[in-house]
Order: sequence, then C-alpha cells, then structure tokens
Amino acid sequence: MALGNQQAGSTRQRVVFLLTVYCLLLALFSILASPARAHDDDRPPALRGVALEQKLGEQLPLGLGLQDETGRTVHLGDYFGTRPVILTFAYYQCQDLCPLLLDGVVRSLRSLSFDAGNEFNILTVSFDPRDTPSLAAAKKDDFLQRYARPGAKEGWHFLTGNQATIQRLTEAVGFRYNYDTQKGRYAHATGIMLLTPEGKIARYFYGIEFSPRDLRLGLIEASANRIGSPIDQLLLFCYHYDPATGKYGLLITNVIRLAGIATALALGTYIFVMLRWESEQKPKSPKSA
Repeated sequence: MALGNQQAGSTRQRVVFLLTVYCLLLALFSILASPARAHDDDRPPALRGVALEQKLGEQLPLGLGLQDETGRTVHLGDYFGTRPVILTFAYYQCQDLCPLLLDGVVRSLRSLSFDAGNEFNILTVSFDPRDTPSLAAAKKDDFLQRYARPGAKEGWHFLTGNQATIQRLTEAVGFRYNYDTQKGRYAHATGIMLLTPEGKIARYFYGIEFSPRDLRLGLIEASANRIGSPIDQLLLFCYHYDPATGKYGLLITNVIRLAGIATALALGTYIFVMLRWESEQKPKSPKSA
C-alpha cells in the first residue's frame, strides 16, 4: 500500500511540474507577442521633413497626366486595372540612394517567380521636374538589362512629370522630400509601395533591400489573392503585415493558440495515461474464501 501511495505522489508531482512549465511557457509567449515600440530617431535638421508616411487604403489620383520614357503623354490610370503595381520614386540624375533603391528592387524581383508585365506592373516616377523622357529611357534600358525577364519592357515604366503633378502624386502616397539648393540634390526617403489594380495603396516596404518573401506576399494580397499558389495562402495564414515595421512577421497570436492547444492536449493525455496506470498498479484486495 505504501508503494501505491508513493507512486500516486510521484504522479501528482509530475502533473504539478508540467502545469507549472505550461504556465511559464504561456507567460513567455505573451512577452514575445507584445509589440515592440520604436523610438523616434534623432535625424539631422536637413532630413526632418523627409518621410514616407503610410496612407494605406488611399486612392491614387489616376487622372494625373505624365510622360513615359518615349515622351508620350499618359495618364496614371493607364497602368492600372488588371494587375497590382509596384510604385517607386527615384530621380534619374541621382547618384546616391536612387540607384541603390532600384538595384534592390531588381534583386528582389529576380528572386520571384512572378514576372513584371505578367503578374504585376512597376512604375518608377521621377520627383525631379527637370528630368526628361530621354533620361527616363536610359534608366529603363539599364534596369531592364539587369532584370532580364521577357516581357518586362511592357511591365516596367519610367515616368516624368511637371512640379504640380509630382507634388500631387507624392502627397497622395505620403512621400516627402526636400531639395538642398546648396548641394543641388534631393534628400528623400527610400521605399516602395504596393498598389491594388484599382489604384489603392496596399503596402509599404522601407529601405533599399526588400525581402522576396514579403514582396511576394504583398503582391498576392494587393491582387486580392488572384495570383499565387495554395502554399502562398498558407504562408499568409502564418504571416501578417505589420504597418509599423513595413514587414511581414509571424502571427504570434495564432502560434500561441496552436501551442496552447497542443500543450493542453499533451498534458491531458499524459494525465489520463498516468492516472490510468496508477489505478492499474494499485494492489487488488484478496477475494474472500
């Protein structure tokens, strides 16, 4: 009988220990799920007016008149209607960030199975009103050679416009920049925007390097799931876009739920098995003669 009591006590200790570990894991997951708070960076005065302000869901002014790389007058809406659009801003005489931005876009796009001109379009718009269609054409030739995908000529367009048009478009998407008259160049933010086929802002990605996974998921969401595979749909269930970071991150709340369910099932199974084993180990009372 003493042996049975010891076994029962040992079983209860294991159960208490596992429940304690379970609670500690839940507390740890809760800490990891807490959103990180970014502190405002201390930027120099020349850059304090420069920003890429998110305006998710805003409609672009599709009636804006621009010029394409051939000098032809076009409207912004000419490039919308059937596919999502990647929008980039770069002035064509820039020797600093703009080439790095476009080079980062090319590297990310070359890692995707999606093709410009097929699953999506790209618009690169100069925010320098002095840029000409001939400069735009030279940039287009350069980056199409780097991209090296068939059909990209009809899917990637380099546009120019006058000051009023540029200002209206950049304000619509929250792209803020300054012109340094002393240095003769622009201070500007770097990043790209994903737009729906209807011309609404769907996603912002910051910097000059873009995760191919994030770009792919963003294009799928911007297209309202009209492109992509079932595996992409599974990834979208596991990842979500965080506007604060401009990236896709693991959906911790779903992970916590799944981990909690799995742990509870494992604990329940363990407790059931141990209690059943304990009952089987109890000595049976002798039958009366």
